[in-house]
Amino acid sequence: MEPIKNITVIPARRRVGNTAKESEIPKLRVAAYCRVSTDSDEQATSYEAQVEHYTDYIRKNPEWEFAGIFADDGISGTNTKKREEFNRMIDEAMAGKIDMIVTKSISRFARNTLDCLKYIRQLKEKNIPVYFEKENINTMDAKGEVLLTIMASLAQQESQSLSQNVKLGFQYRYQQGQITVNHNRFLGYTKDEKGQLIIDPDEAVVVRRIYREYLEGASLQQICRGLEADGILTGAGKKKWRPESVKKILQNEKYIGDALLQKTYTVDFLEKKRVPNNGLVPQYYVENSHEAIIPRDLYMQVQEEMVRRANLHSGKNRKKRVYSSKYALSSIVYCSKCGDIYRRIAWNNRGYKSIVWRCVSRLEEKGSECTAPTINEETLQKAVVKAINELLANKDSFLKVLQKNIATVFNGENDNATDDIDSKLEELQQQLLIQAKSKNDYEDVADEIYRLRELKQNALVENAEREGKRQRIAEMTDFLNKQSAELEEYDEQLVRRLIEKVTIYEDKLTVEFKSGIEIDEEI
Repeated sequence: MEPIKNITVIPARRRVGNTAKESEIPKLRVAAYCRVSTDSDEQATSYEAQVEHYTDYIRKNPEWEFAGIFADDGISGTNTKKREEFNRMIDEAMAGKIDMIVTKSISRFARNTLDCLKYIRQLKEKNIPVYFEKENINTMDAKGEVLLTIMASLAQQESQSLSQNVKLGFQYRYQQGQITVNHNRFLGYTKDEKGQLIIDPDEAVVVRRIYREYLEGASLQQICRGLEADGILTGAGKKKWRPESVKKILQNEKYIGDALLQKTYTVDFLEKKRVPNNGLVPQYYVENSHEAIIPRDLYMQVQEEMVRRANLHSGKNRKKRVYSSKYALSSIVYCSKCGDIYRRIAWNNRGYKSIVWRCVSRLEEKGSECTAPTINEETLQKAVVKAINELLANKDSFLKVLQKNIATVFNGENDNATDDIDSKLEELQQQLLIQAKSKNDYEDVADEIYRLRELKQNALVENAEREGKRQRIAEMTDFLNKQSAELEEYDEQLVRRLIEKVTIYEDKLTVEFKSGIEIDEEI
């Protein structure tokens, strides 16, 4: 005879969260999560109200034990990477310190469906429910996850829509020429009560110094060291200066009063990933949007000098970058035979030690065919001093040459070229708007705009070159008028100011001054 089955029903015990003592029904350790997504005053009030509300909400429930408020202030909900309090809450829940989480709504918890479901499921594995007050959803209910998936998807769509609205808002402001700059990290400018960029006089002095020193021949690293030595802080208030930061200052069009808008754009509204804008979305160039710190022609001279330094190459196939600013003659002494530059080296010839300058191709290329002479540094410096003194000794005739040179510069001027281009660009902008609104193809108009902008850039460079030459001639004229006595010794700073290039031949060298004058000296 088979034994009769005896079935005893064991009722489910109330076991929610990480705690479940056998002898008593424990109180649930409940925590709340609050978040507001901006740092505005209104949102700050909302943030404080949420904290106060959930503190009272939890403490008034006799079956709950207060496990803390976790609150992120001014952080987006589209991902959880930077939400420190949110991540700390999850860690504490996983460590068994929280039994239940309450929050205002799904959109406060997360606007990213994947993130939202990931953490809900992670918590469910530990028997930890999340209660969304606004939607009245408890994730431990049977219908909880179905409703949650739907609601989280809607929240993500809302975030995407908001992101698109923000983009459109920015583009509208860009079209109106309104610029957005984080002035707290932008050296040289601050903002007035209307939010407009205005010059910070003390910081503007630093910006002008950087531009001046660069044109005087200083390297980016040298400029950094000088600023650090003088205790000058970066735009972000840091003591350490980096060459890349100085380079960005030298290339930033905002210092001439212009602004290129939408240099980068967001490719993923969830990840907030921004990438350089290489023409995939519109850009807006606003001229004279604010007061300039650096004159336009000086800025263009710096861009020209950057290109010059970048193109200084030596060695085989001219692949090696060689610009150096350690000595005034570095990167300006050239070989007449192969066209390479000369480098300063410590020379040991049969036990006799000296400092000499030698063609780089002879130094670095085995079997080089170049037979350029090696020149002692003292000999080179004396020849340069002699060339400068020859200028001073014949200043009257050289001043006449300078007057002719400056007249030539004036005759070649064509400042109206940019005005004509601006007029054409304005017409094309109107045409572009009309075609974009009618959804017609505007590739031809866009190509013409790019072509005209390149022409304008070239015209600005030419104007800057003329202005630079005019300044160099004026500087040489001023030097000749003021310098009454001959130089007695080599002067590094004077060589940086006056000399453009020195070319070494077998028995002579040619000194080319920045004003255009050339003088030969025997060696």
